[in-house]
Amino acid sequence: MPSAVTLIRSPRLADTEYAYAATVPAGYRLIFLAGSCPLNEDGSTAAVGDYAGQAAKAMENLEVALADAGASLGDVVKTTVLVATTRQDDLVTAWQVVRDAFGEHDVPSTLTGVTVLGYRDQLVEVEAVAAVLDAPEQPTERDHGSAPST
Repeated sequence: MPSAVTLIRSPRLADTEYAYAATVPAGYRLIFLAGSCPLNEDGSTAAVGDYAGQAAKAMENLEVALADAGASLGDVVKTTVLVATTRQDDLVTAWQVVRDAFGEHDVPSTLTGVTVLGYRDQLVEVEAVAAVLDAPEQPTERDHGSAPST
């Protein structure tokens, strides 16, 4: 199903690699995802010391969480990318991986450097909000006023 996310750019703002805003029509189910961390299935931190590797693992995990919620990257309305660093180069490294994962879907995003993240050796975390239109439920006998069968 095509995404209903409308990305908004403004000719009065700088030309960037991301939209400044996004909208979804009324009636869509919002999905609020916890920060996607670069964790392996066993709970260990992936790609220790590697900003790009951790960003890639965080995006991989984000895609799994989205799929489990009935969505995909194209349904994402907004992201926040957190990078544990004081160096802008590290922010750019993580951002490029996240940006590439979204392809043509230039989702609005906030990129922020932070002091520390929650897991040992964690350098990157990606939060997201998505929106999907669920398939209409098929009517049942009960929906049509029929008494339940006994």
